[in-house]
Amino acid sequence: MKRKKSKKRTKRSSNIALLLFLIVIIFVLIDQFKQLNMEEKVTSMLPNPVSADVQNYTPILERELTKVNLEEYTLVLAAIMQQESKGKGGDPMQASESAGLPPNSIQDPEQSIKQGVKHFQRALEYGNNKKVDFSTIIQAYNMGIGYIDYVSHKGGKHTEEIAKEFSLAQAEKNPQIYNCGGDKNNFRYPYCYGDFSYTTKVTKNIESLTAINNEKSPLPFQDI
Repeated sequence: MKRKKSKKRTKRSSNIALLLFLIVIIFVLIDQFKQLNMEEKVTSMLPNPVSADVQNYTPILERELTKVNLEEYTLVLAAIMQQESKGKGGDPMQASESAGLPPNSIQDPEQSIKQGVKHFQRALEYGNNKKVDFSTIIQAYNMGIGYIDYVSHKGGKHTEEIAKEFSLAQAEKNPQIYNCGGDKNNFRYPYCYGDFSYTTKVTKNIESLTAINNEKSPLPFQDI
């Protein structure tokens, strides 16, 4: 009789231990599900989704920027890449024209990044010399160094209205080239030289990248 009772107690203890183990497992799974759900919510709330290709290129951007002591601008250049190409193609920084070449002439992503860093460095140094704001420097990546001179004479601060003025002036010099492909429904028309909203879009990309990196290991970047 004692042996049977002992077996029953052992079995009951085993069942209780198993039940407790299962309860712990359930709570762990629920916690993991909540964390995953929260991450999905954070991602869905980002101002602009950032492509995995751009995130994969970010270490290369940081490496090239470190060579010229500009590594604090890593997220800025990643945000520019997101706007230019979403990290796709052989010229993800769309840097061919800044090197005096036809669009998409560069077909090596690393070469594109090197040229993009060079183009940004030139705009940054020239912009700082002309005492324009950082938003102007970002816009100059899209519209060229001439935009920095234009803003400098307009008070040194970028606005979309100033970008429109500059774009229209450049488009009127070459209407056969800068005509938005003749599409009057294009949001840029008639401001068909560059994208007057470029800085606004890049800024949103920076916000998204900052949120992503805060979830991982933050990279420093220059405030706009």
